[in-house]
Amino acid sequence: MKNSGQKKPVVLVFSGHDPSGAAGIHADIESIALSGCHCASVITATTAQNTVRFEQIYPQAPAHFKQQIETLLSDIKVDACKIGLIGSSAIAAIIAETLPALGNIPIVLDPVIAAGTGTEVADKALQALMIERLFPSVTLLTPNAKEARELTDTENIQACVIKLFQYGCENILVTGADENTARVSNSLFCRDQAPVSFEWERLADTFHGSGCTLSAHTAGLLARGMDMKSAVARAQHFTWQSLRQGRKLGKGQTHPDRFFSA
Repeated sequence: MKNSGQKKPVVLVFSGHDPSGAAGIHADIESIALSGCHCASVITATTAQNTVRFEQIYPQAPAHFKQQIETLLSDIKVDACKIGLIGSSAIAAIIAETLPALGNIPIVLDPVIAAGTGTEVADKALQALMIERLFPSVTLLTPNAKEARELTDTENIQACVIKLFQYGCENILVTGADENTARVSNSLFCRDQAPVSFEWERLADTFHGSGCTLSAHTAGLLARGMDMKSAVARAQHFTWQSLRQGRKLGKGQTHPDRFFSA
Protein backbone atom coordinates (compact mmCIF):
# COMPACT_ATOMS: atom_id res chain seq x y z
CA MET A 1 0.00 0.00 0.00
CA LYS A 2 1.41 3.39 -0.99
CA ASN A 3 2.26 5.70 1.91
CA SER A 4 0.52 9.00 1.27
CA GLY A 5 1.91 10.67 4.39
CA GLN A 6 4.46 13.45 4.60
CA LYS A 7 7.79 12.84 2.87
CA LYS A 8 10.49 11.55 5.19
CA PRO A 9 13.66 13.69 5.27
CA VAL A 10 16.65 12.14 3.52
CA VAL A 11 20.19 12.27 4.90
CA LEU A 12 22.99 11.58 2.43
CA VAL A 13 25.92 9.79 4.06
CA PHE A 14 29.48 9.41 2.85
CA SER A 15 31.09 6.84 5.13
CA GLY A 16 33.06 3.59 5.30
CA HIS A 17 31.93 0.03 5.91
CA ASP A 18 32.74 -1.68 9.21
CA PRO A 19 32.21 -5.48 8.96
CA SER A 20 31.43 -5.71 12.69
CA GLY A 21 28.40 -3.45 12.28
CA ALA A 22 29.36 -1.23 15.20
CA ALA A 23 30.67 1.81 13.35
CA GLY A 24 30.64 3.31 9.85
CA ILE A 25 27.69 2.97 7.55
CA HIS A 26 25.85 0.52 9.83
CA ALA A 27 25.92 3.05 12.65
CA ASP A 28 24.86 5.84 10.31
CA ILE A 29 21.87 3.99 8.85
CA GLU A 30 20.58 2.94 12.28
CA SER A 31 21.14 6.33 13.91
CA ILE A 32 19.52 8.24 11.05
CA ALA A 33 16.55 5.87 10.87
CA LEU A 34 16.00 6.30 14.61
CA SER A 35 16.06 10.09 14.17
CA GLY A 36 13.03 9.76 11.90
CA CYS A 37 14.87 10.12 8.58
CA HIS A 38 15.88 7.96 5.65
CA CYS A 39 19.59 7.31 5.02
CA ALA A 40 20.87 7.38 1.44
CA SER A 41 24.47 6.20 1.45
CA VAL A 42 27.52 6.18 -0.79
CA ILE A 43 30.28 4.10 0.77
CA THR A 44 33.72 5.71 0.69
CA ALA A 45 35.77 2.64 1.59
CA THR A 46 35.57 -0.90 2.84
CA THR A 47 37.71 -1.99 5.77
CA ALA A 48 39.17 -5.09 7.39
CA GLN A 49 38.50 -4.53 11.09
CA ASN A 50 36.76 -5.96 14.13
CA THR A 51 36.24 -4.85 17.74
CA VAL A 52 39.89 -5.60 18.59
CA ARG A 53 41.96 -4.37 15.66
CA PHE A 54 41.94 -2.42 12.39
CA GLU A 55 43.94 -4.10 9.63
CA GLN A 56 43.34 -2.29 6.35
CA ILE A 57 41.28 0.33 4.52
CA TYR A 58 40.28 -0.06 0.86
CA PRO A 59 39.02 3.23 -0.63
CA GLN A 60 36.52 3.10 -3.47
CA ALA A 61 37.74 3.77 -7.01
CA PRO A 62 37.14 7.53 -7.43
CA ALA A 63 35.31 7.15 -10.76
CA HIS A 64 32.92 4.57 -9.28
CA PHE A 65 32.32 6.74 -6.21
CA LYS A 66 31.54 9.78 -8.34
CA GLN A 67 29.17 7.85 -10.60
CA GLN A 68 27.22 6.54 -7.60
CA ILE A 69 26.79 10.07 -6.22
CA GLU A 70 25.70 11.55 -9.56
CA THR A 71 23.21 8.75 -10.18
CA LEU A 72 21.72 9.07 -6.71
CA LEU A 73 21.41 12.86 -6.78
CA SER A 74 19.82 12.85 -10.23
CA ASP A 75 16.85 11.12 -8.60
CA ILE A 76 16.63 12.01 -4.89
CA LYS A 77 16.73 15.39 -3.14
CA VAL A 78 18.55 15.25 0.19
CA ASP A 79 17.84 17.32 3.32
CA ALA A 80 21.17 16.93 5.14
CA CYS A 81 24.57 15.32 4.63
CA LYS A 82 26.79 13.44 7.06
CA ILE A 83 30.44 12.71 6.28
CA GLY A 84 32.39 10.09 8.20
CA LEU A 85 35.44 8.02 7.27
CA ILE A 86 36.70 9.30 3.91
CA GLY A 87 39.54 6.94 3.05
CA SER A 88 41.61 8.90 0.52
CA SER A 89 42.35 12.39 -0.75
CA ALA A 90 40.76 11.53 -4.09
CA ILE A 91 37.48 10.62 -2.41
CA ALA A 92 37.64 13.78 -0.29
CA ALA A 93 38.07 15.90 -3.44
CA ILE A 94 34.96 14.38 -5.00
CA ILE A 95 32.96 15.04 -1.83
CA ALA A 96 34.18 18.66 -1.88
CA GLU A 97 33.02 19.01 -5.49
CA THR A 98 29.62 17.54 -4.58
CA LEU A 99 28.70 19.65 -1.55
CA PRO A 100 27.84 22.90 -3.39
CA ALA A 101 25.32 20.99 -5.54
CA LEU A 102 23.43 19.90 -2.43
CA GLY A 103 22.20 23.43 -1.75
CA ASN A 104 21.80 25.10 1.61
CA ILE A 105 21.40 22.02 3.79
CA PRO A 106 23.05 21.01 7.10
CA ILE A 107 26.38 19.25 6.62
CA VAL A 108 27.82 17.30 9.56
CA LEU A 109 31.43 16.13 9.39
CA ASP A 110 32.87 13.61 11.81
CA PRO A 111 36.59 14.03 11.04
CA VAL A 112 37.69 10.43 11.52
CA ILE A 113 41.48 10.43 11.86
CA ALA A 114 41.90 7.11 13.66
CA ALA A 115 39.72 4.01 13.98
CA GLY A 116 38.19 3.25 17.35
CA THR A 117 40.96 0.74 17.98
CA GLY A 118 43.62 3.40 17.34
CA THR A 119 44.90 2.86 13.79
CA GLU A 120 45.34 6.05 11.72
CA VAL A 121 42.93 6.25 8.76
CA ALA A 122 43.57 9.85 7.64
CA ASP A 123 47.15 10.91 6.94
CA LYS A 124 48.37 14.53 6.95
CA ALA A 125 47.63 15.00 3.24
CA LEU A 126 44.02 13.94 3.70
CA GLN A 127 43.69 16.07 6.83
CA ALA A 128 45.00 19.10 4.93
CA LEU A 129 42.52 18.53 2.11
CA MET A 130 39.65 18.20 4.60
CA ILE A 131 40.65 21.48 6.23
CA GLU A 132 41.01 23.35 2.95
CA ARG A 133 38.07 22.02 0.96
CA LEU A 134 35.52 20.49 3.36
CA PHE A 135 35.63 22.52 6.57
CA PRO A 136 34.39 25.76 4.93
CA SER A 137 31.18 23.94 3.91
CA VAL A 138 30.58 22.29 7.29
CA THR A 139 27.58 23.22 9.43
CA LEU A 140 28.78 21.09 12.34
CA LEU A 141 32.19 19.52 12.95
CA THR A 142 32.27 16.77 15.61
CA PRO A 143 35.90 15.99 16.56
CA ASN A 144 36.87 14.32 19.79
CA ALA A 145 39.48 16.22 21.79
CA LYS A 146 42.36 14.22 20.30
CA GLU A 147 41.18 14.91 16.74
CA ALA A 148 40.73 18.61 17.49
CA ARG A 149 44.32 18.80 18.72
CA GLU A 150 45.74 16.89 15.74
CA LEU A 151 43.81 18.92 13.16
CA THR A 152 45.07 22.20 14.61
CA ASP A 153 48.48 21.14 15.98
CA THR A 154 47.40 22.84 19.21
CA GLU A 155 47.05 21.46 22.76
CA ASN A 156 44.62 23.87 24.41
CA ILE A 157 41.04 23.07 23.38
CA GLN A 158 39.94 26.71 23.35
CA ALA A 159 42.81 27.50 20.99
CA CYS A 160 41.86 24.47 18.87
CA VAL A 161 38.33 25.81 18.50
CA ILE A 162 39.58 29.25 17.42
CA LYS A 163 41.66 27.60 14.69
CA LEU A 164 38.76 25.40 13.57
CA PHE A 165 36.57 28.51 13.23
CA GLN A 166 39.35 30.08 11.19
CA TYR A 167 39.28 27.02 8.94
CA GLY A 168 35.65 27.91 8.15
CA CYS A 169 33.57 25.63 10.39
CA GLU A 170 30.25 27.15 11.47
CA ASN A 171 29.65 25.08 14.63
CA ILE A 172 31.95 22.69 16.50
CA LEU A 173 31.09 19.95 18.99
CA VAL A 174 34.23 18.77 20.80
CA THR A 175 33.61 15.49 22.61
CA GLY A 176 35.57 14.45 25.67
CA ALA A 177 35.17 10.71 26.07
CA ASP A 178 38.88 10.31 25.25
CA GLU A 179 39.94 12.73 28.00
CA ASN A 180 41.11 11.58 31.45
CA THR A 181 38.20 13.02 33.43
CA ALA A 182 35.74 11.62 35.98
CA ARG A 183 32.77 12.57 33.81
CA VAL A 184 32.52 12.99 30.05
CA SER A 185 32.28 16.65 29.07
CA ASN A 186 31.23 17.64 25.56
CA SER A 187 31.22 21.29 24.45
CA LEU A 188 29.29 22.94 21.62
CA PHE A 189 30.87 26.07 20.16
CA CYS A 190 28.80 28.29 17.88
CA ARG A 191 30.11 31.46 16.24
CA ASP A 192 29.49 34.63 18.29
CA GLN A 193 27.74 32.67 21.05
CA ALA A 194 28.81 31.42 24.45
CA PRO A 195 29.81 27.72 24.42
CA VAL A 196 27.42 25.17 25.87
CA SER A 197 28.77 22.26 27.94
CA PHE A 198 27.11 18.88 28.44
CA GLU A 199 28.20 16.41 31.10
CA TRP A 200 27.56 12.68 31.08
CA GLU A 201 28.34 9.79 33.39
CA ARG A 202 31.49 8.03 32.22
CA LEU A 203 30.64 4.43 31.36
CA ALA A 204 33.07 1.65 32.22
CA ASP A 205 33.45 0.07 28.75
CA THR A 206 35.17 1.34 25.63
CA PHE A 207 32.88 1.57 22.61
CA HIS A 208 33.08 1.07 18.85
CA GLY A 209 30.97 3.51 16.82
CA SER A 210 30.04 6.15 19.39
CA GLY A 211 31.24 9.07 17.24
CA CYS A 212 29.38 7.79 14.18
CA THR A 213 26.22 7.40 16.24
CA LEU A 214 26.39 10.93 17.63
CA SER A 215 27.16 12.69 14.34
CA ALA A 216 24.65 10.71 12.26
CA HIS A 217 21.79 11.14 14.73
CA THR A 218 22.53 14.87 14.92
CA ALA A 219 22.43 15.10 11.12
CA GLY A 220 19.04 13.42 11.12
CA LEU A 221 17.61 15.81 13.68
CA LEU A 222 18.97 18.81 11.74
CA ALA A 223 17.36 17.41 8.58
CA ARG A 224 14.06 17.47 10.42
CA GLY A 225 14.51 21.17 11.15
CA MET A 226 15.64 21.03 14.78
CA ASP A 227 17.87 23.88 15.93
CA MET A 228 21.56 23.15 16.51
CA LYS A 229 21.65 23.18 20.31
CA SER A 230 18.54 21.02 20.66
CA ALA A 231 19.76 18.55 18.02
CA VAL A 232 23.17 18.20 19.68
CA ALA A 233 21.62 17.75 23.13
CA ARG A 234 19.11 15.14 21.95
CA ALA A 235 21.69 13.25 19.89
CA GLN A 236 23.99 13.03 22.91
CA HIS A 237 21.18 11.53 24.97
CA PHE A 238 20.46 8.99 22.22
CA THR A 239 24.16 8.09 21.98
CA TRP A 240 24.67 7.78 25.74
CA GLN A 241 21.65 5.49 26.07
CA SER A 242 22.84 3.32 23.18
CA LEU A 243 26.24 3.00 24.87
CA ARG A 244 24.79 2.34 28.31
CA GLN A 245 22.78 -0.55 26.90
CA GLY A 246 25.57 -1.71 24.58
CA ARG A 247 26.42 -5.35 23.95
CA LYS A 248 29.72 -7.23 23.95
CA LEU A 249 29.52 -9.08 20.62
CA GLY A 250 33.28 -9.50 20.09
CA LYS A 251 36.44 -9.74 22.17
CA GLY A 252 37.19 -6.01 22.23
CA GLN A 253 35.12 -2.84 22.23
CA THR A 254 31.40 -2.89 23.02
CA HIS A 255 28.75 -2.40 20.31
CA PRO A 256 26.25 0.40 20.95
CA ASP A 257 22.65 -0.85 21.03
CA ARG A 258 20.99 1.89 19.01
CA PHE A 259 17.64 0.08 19.12
CA PHE A 260 17.34 0.42 22.90
CA SER A 261 14.14 2.45 22.47
CA ALA A 262 12.82 0.81 19.32
